[in-house]
Amino acid sequence: MGEIENRQPDPSQMRISDADRQRVADVLRDAAGEGRIDLDELEERLELTWQAKTYGELVPITLDLQAPGLVPHPAAAPVRRTPSSVPAVGHNSSVAIMSECKRQGVWAVPAHHSAFALMGGVVIDLRQAQLSAHETLINASAVMGEVKVIVPADMHVVMDGTPIMGEYTQAKDKVAADIGPGSPVVRIRGMALMGSVTVQRQPAPGTPKKYLGTY
Repeated sequence: MGEIENRQPDPSQMRISDADRQRVADVLRDAAGEGRIDLDELEERLELTWQAKTYGELVPITLDLQAPGLVPHPAAAPVRRTPSSVPAVGHNSSVAIMSECKRQGVWAVPAHHSAFALMGGVVIDLRQAQLSAHETLINASAVMGEVKVIVPADMHVVMDGTPIMGEYTQAKDKVAADIGPGSPVVRIRGMALMGSVTVQRQPAPGTPKKYLGTY
């Protein structure tokens, strides 16, 4: 009897509300508007959404919708990042399934990057990254996991995600923002289902703590 009482409930088996179903339906309609699913798929997935009773049943409905489109910035200019004589390795996606994935140091970031964590953790560190465009789209989604995006002080961040019993937010900066007209832009979109997607400004790697203020 004691074992039954102490057993932790499975979050994926928790009952969902109509508001949760509506959030997923909005994600599906956006995907159809961007051409990522056709109208027949939209109708089929909406039917599954409104029939779903638990959070676990919602996961496969939007699991493959990880790369929405982005209109190029009309004034896109070459983007500065840490110079290096060795070409940086590029990554189109970062995936962690019951594991951990980190993108740090000097690495090449395409205009579109996909990050997905399923009961795992993904870290996307852009402080020394080489960006290929003025605007970068990161489609970040977490299902009972965590995606953390770290940006430098001079990067403009636009968050546009959907939390479902989770968190999709910009955390308190650890360094003051220093944004100007030429600052690179990172747009973060996606969904957090019983997980978290956060972005935070941090000082350059190796900055001594004595040179950091309190923000």
